[in-house]
Amino acid sequence: MYFETTSCSMLGMDSRLIRVETDVSEGFPRFEIIGLADSAVKEAVDRVRTAMKNAGYLVPLKRVTVNLAPAGFRKAGSAGFDLAIAVAVLGAMGAIDKESVSDTALIGELSLNSSVKGVAGALPLVCFLRDSGINRIILPSENYLEVNRVPDVALVPVDSLSQAVRYLKGGEVSARGSDLLAPVCGKRDVPDFEDVKGQLHVRRAVEVAAAGRHHMLMMGPPGAGKTMVARRVPGILPNASFDEQLEISKIYSLAGLLNDNGNWIGDRPFRSPHHTTTLAGLAGGGRYPMPGEISLSHNGVLFLDELPEFKRHVMEALREPLEEGRITLVRSGVAHVFPADFMLVGIDESVPLRTLS
Repeated sequence: MYFETTSCSMLGMDSRLIRVETDVSEGFPRFEIIGLADSAVKEAVDRVRTAMKNAGYLVPLKRVTVNLAPAGFRKAGSAGFDLAIAVAVLGAMGAIDKESVSDTALIGELSLNSSVKGVAGALPLVCFLRDSGINRIILPSENYLEVNRVPDVALVPVDSLSQAVRYLKGGEVSARGSDLLAPVCGKRDVPDFEDVKGQLHVRRAVEVAAAGRHHMLMMGPPGAGKTMVARRVPGILPNASFDEQLEISKIYSLAGLLNDNGNWIGDRPFRSPHHTTTLAGLAGGGRYPMPGEISLSHNGVLFLDELPEFKRHVMEALREPLEEGRITLVRSGVAHVFPADFMLVGIDESVPLRTLS
């Protein structure tokens, strides 16, 4: 019997709807996943089989084939398909009606005891699914506080596979966090610009740069107060709008940097990488592309202290973001685009004092 559910895959900030096509038929007992899935995704076979057993559902001694379509899109580095695969297998066994999963997406990792664990990047996944026309999303309760401020989509938080199946059969869901109010955006203590005493020409220059979000380079001897002034720039920037908070929080969600309460990033980020940072640390990258300091400072400030000490090939990575407001990373022939619209503040202490007079 054939059954199909919907999930979502993400590589970098790029998302794609994934159809989890499942067929249970007579033949030599076998459970396999196809569709250009990497080893982390193929390991879902053992997780799903064990989780179903511990939830009271037995995988039949038949041939179970799961296809993650489209097959030409690589599914890598995520266990977020587990819940969708398990529900699709149960549907192919006749335990769930096709109508119950129409217009519904499922994301979540299954533990061996059948509980549903949270996934990294839930916020960008939910936003993409909503924009793709999905009206209902079943997701882990662990991710609920992170995503419950996203408008125009019905969110169903679940703690276990049994709870998800019970809901799809018309039961009620009473999941942890489902009755809580949307989280207030996390705020951090930003140094006050009023602490800058005197130096009226510097204050005026910083205020003009902040008003127009112009990039800024400060030069002078050590101890002149350059770093102290730079760290106070976010405090005089305009408050981040709802859309800007959403963009920032999506990046931090993907990087796994949201706090345990799922609070969004409520104010503009301030990132200060050390001058020994690598190209991947600044621009992002890795086998499964992740945002670097350039993207983590999106809609905020990227502060580069000791600017001349950064390696030249690392500094060259700033060219595209400064011109385009984004950065493109190519891995395995696939281009991943990360947002990177920031205000650059640099400090150069190598200039002799006499050249500044």
